[in-house]
Amino acid sequence: MSANASASTEASSSRFAKVRDGEVEFNVHYNDVGPASGRAVVMLHGSGPGATGWANFHRNIDAFAAAGYRVLLIDMPGWGKSDAFLNTSGSRSDFNGRIVKLVLDQIGIERAHVVGNSMGGHSATAFALANPERVGKLVLMGGGTGGPSQFVPMPTEGIKLLNHVYREPTLENVKRMMNVFVYDASALTDELLQLRVENMLARRDHLENWVKSLAAQPKQFSDYGPRLAEIKAHALIIWGRDDRFVPFDIGLRLLWGMPNAEMHIFNRCGHWAQWEHANKFNHMVLEFLRD
Repeated sequence: MSANASASTEASSSRFAKVRDGEVEFNVHYNDVGPASGRAVVMLHGSGPGATGWANFHRNIDAFAAAGYRVLLIDMPGWGKSDAFLNTSGSRSDFNGRIVKLVLDQIGIERAHVVGNSMGGHSATAFALANPERVGKLVLMGGGTGGPSQFVPMPTEGIKLLNHVYREPTLENVKRMMNVFVYDASALTDELLQLRVENMLARRDHLENWVKSLAAQPKQFSDYGPRLAEIKAHALIIWGRDDRFVPFDIGLRLLWGMPNAEMHIFNRCGHWAQWEHANKFNHMVLEFLRD
């Protein structure tokens, strides 16, 4: 039974699914908001320290639930309340895509729209490539393939700051990262940022496993560029012109590669389009899903 849209909170919508990937079992946390009978929209978070589905999409959940959608926010292993995960080989993107499938299998959802931000975009692409019949429409923001930018040195300024926070999760380092993460950081109060730090420190195992994973395998995410033409689902690609984590020419690669894609670029927007331009984002994506 999913949480009522008008009374949804992170705690009241919190659920867990036990899934098995190969020989390993994971307890995966997700939030379930909106009418149980509604068309499912899966929202997938990015790889930032302390990230969760709820934290990434809290400005979008109510609008989608009010429109009649069942919103599922899946925390990947290694983030939030989900089990720890150490990735020393293979593609984290592919792993995340398998987790999405396994969670949907357990919930009993055969087909869903998928919205992914940053790493969540990679996860969504992996899920779509492996399970084309289970994808309605795709919405990708600031991610979708791990290929290099043609114009900005990699790793980018933002990714370097992100990895530094994983190693030294202090309020000062989080401030530095978030000042680059969004175009206008004035709404990010010290209180909000301190809460983010506390969330990180509550799961030091997630922080430590990310650092160990990068040391063992610096490239965690797949470059799906050569396979993008396989994705026939209609896709909406959304990017911030001022994204200093994943430059918007990566979005152009997605647009060029996927045959049924369109793209919107927000001016004065960083890596978090769904948060920085929430009202416009909600309206635009809901219209796209209704078409």
